[in-house]
Amino acid sequence: MTYPSTQLFIAGEWQDAADGRSLAVFNPATGKEIGRVAHAGVPDLDRALAAAQKGFEVWRDIPAAERAKTMRRAAALMRERAGEIAAVLTQENGKPLPEAKGEAMAAADIIEWFADEGMRVYGRIVPSRGNLAVRQLVVKDPVGPVAAFTPWNFPINQVVRKLSAALATGCSMLIKAPEETPAGPAALIRAFADAGLPSGVVGLVYGNPAEISSYLIPHPVIRKVTFTGSTPVGKQLAALAGQHMKRVTMELGGHAPVIVCEDADIQLAVKAAGAAKFRNAGQVCISPTRFLVHSSVQKEFGEALTAYARGLKVGDGLAEGTQMGPLANPRRVTAMAEFTQDAVQQGATLALGGERIGDSGNFWQPTVLTDVPLSAKVFNDEPFGPMAAVRPFDKLEDAIAEANRLPFGLAGYAFTRSLKNAHVLTQRVEVGMLWINQPATPSAELPFGGIKDSGYGSEGGPEALEAYLNTRAVSITNV
Repeated sequence: MTYPSTQLFIAGEWQDAADGRSLAVFNPATGKEIGRVAHAGVPDLDRALAAAQKGFEVWRDIPAAERAKTMRRAAALMRERAGEIAAVLTQENGKPLPEAKGEAMAAADIIEWFADEGMRVYGRIVPSRGNLAVRQLVVKDPVGPVAAFTPWNFPINQVVRKLSAALATGCSMLIKAPEETPAGPAALIRAFADAGLPSGVVGLVYGNPAEISSYLIPHPVIRKVTFTGSTPVGKQLAALAGQHMKRVTMELGGHAPVIVCEDADIQLAVKAAGAAKFRNAGQVCISPTRFLVHSSVQKEFGEALTAYARGLKVGDGLAEGTQMGPLANPRRVTAMAEFTQDAVQQGATLALGGERIGDSGNFWQPTVLTDVPLSAKVFNDEPFGPMAAVRPFDKLEDAIAEANRLPFGLAGYAFTRSLKNAHVLTQRVEVGMLWINQPATPSAELPFGGIKDSGYGSEGGPEALEAYLNTRAVSITNV
């Protein structure tokens, strides 16, 4: 199964970097180099920025209904090519083939929803207070060229949410996609290019993240910045954007609590939270991480979750029946070892896993830690791996206090049969997305984003489009 080397996409053309530089891409299941990705320099960025400005001037004047037609053609191509895209995505990211195909197929759904929603970007007429000859209008216009920075864990999903919202509102977008997983985003951009998107409306570059962000964000062509990634980097980029009065959307790190009440359906909780925990080997921003379980059901839940994790088939994502692939890079393996060692040293019980698998690739055992103290690193820093940390609680208010203790507020989960508990959880758990008695079910039509240090703004629902629009007041007097 071949893996393509990835070029830059500038002014409607696929091209190598001006100076010919490239970076190696590795398969996390083998640790071996499988291809190269072009490394953009300042001359490449300048050409991409000029193209983004020209593309914006064309795209903003195309009616929303016509923009939607182009987007729908891109969605159809994503569905048509989902199988081959999935094979490429699995090779560079490691996730099992069904997960990779699901990501490609979900991209098509997201594109279509935003294509339709773009036709519902309405202004309004506001009656004048005193003069009927005055017509007061509220109009919404695209903000302009956008710089997007996306991570490696969902190489297609994290781009398509940003790009679809931008295109639906009439913006152009220059994307700095992840160097570790470049071919997946390139396949998405190729679908839009083949669908007839005008030159310059979308650009794609790779290279040194710090150099590219420090060049693009202050640049006068760029009018908005959107970033998905860690909280520390997000704060740096938001500060840089703020210096230049650039609008930003930030989807940052999380540390999702799972509250399992004494009246919870334990099997449902294990099935739903377990599936979410080990999806993409736990490398998911909304992955459940801190399992807070009522002391009366702690033993039952811990044993059931351990059994669930023990039953997972770990292996190469391309292999038949694989349920969990490797971690994306060696850094994650090192981090898992550090989290495990720290938790055990502080008194946690290692119920399952806690070790690397084999000596090639980045495989780590599904890991369950019980009776984890609050001082353990895994209960304070996002593990971003296949590690579930469990500790008991006696009162719901104590569990909620722990859920809210950290500065993160992206996602949360809870399991209870009580409407009263569900109501309290809804009111008190400080997260941007809360799923009760179900796995995570993000969709294009729902807001997607966090609060507190997990960022601000949304990448789903009508709210996502607002970030790409300027709202202006116009008052006209007939004379």
